[in-house]
Amino acid sequence: MSDKSPATTPVGPSVETVPEGDNRTRLVCPDCGYIEYTNPKVVVGAVCLWGDRVLLCRRAIDPQRGLWTIPAGFMEVGETTAEGAAREVWEEALARVSVQGLIGIYEIPRISQVQMLYRARMLGPECGAGEESLEVVLVPWADIPWDDLAFPSVTWALRQVLDGAADGAHAAAGRPDQAPWSGEPWAPSELSTDR
Repeated sequence: MSDKSPATTPVGPSVETVPEGDNRTRLVCPDCGYIEYTNPKVVVGAVCLWGDRVLLCRRAIDPQRGLWTIPAGFMEVGETTAEGAAREVWEEALARVSVQGLIGIYEIPRISQVQMLYRARMLGPECGAGEESLEVVLVPWADIPWDDLAFPSVTWALRQVLDGAADGAHAAAGRPDQAPWSGEPWAPSELSTDR
């Protein structure tokens, strides 16, 4: 049994204040002064190519369960962004890839995400549904289900590769309230589940 009473038990970062030398409100531990910084999450993914086909995964999880996406997910500690993209391809599509280069950076400030999306060459046509996928397919560009893609960032990345803009380009998409390739605004329903 602990000899500490609730009054002397450390509570961790629980006080909202602007720490000395900072300009934003943060959670600070009143006992030791530890500052908790809440930073954006990094998402990594890849447009994977095998010949004239692209790898798509039908999502088995929310958000956007049942819609199509490229393999992508949150970066893990201790990996580079390219390693994370290759790991996500394996986890979601059971495919091995060689990451070729950065398509671009897609920023979504309202949900605190920075997405780093790569172009990758599949090392073979083998693929299958991982835990987060209902099904995985290699489809010709003409058969991409554009109206059933899960997120605007997926559409953007596929269009970058299709239009040849990803050949050595390091484009930044900016905010998702506008379609980067056309300047047309997205409908509010599309913004609610952006990735």
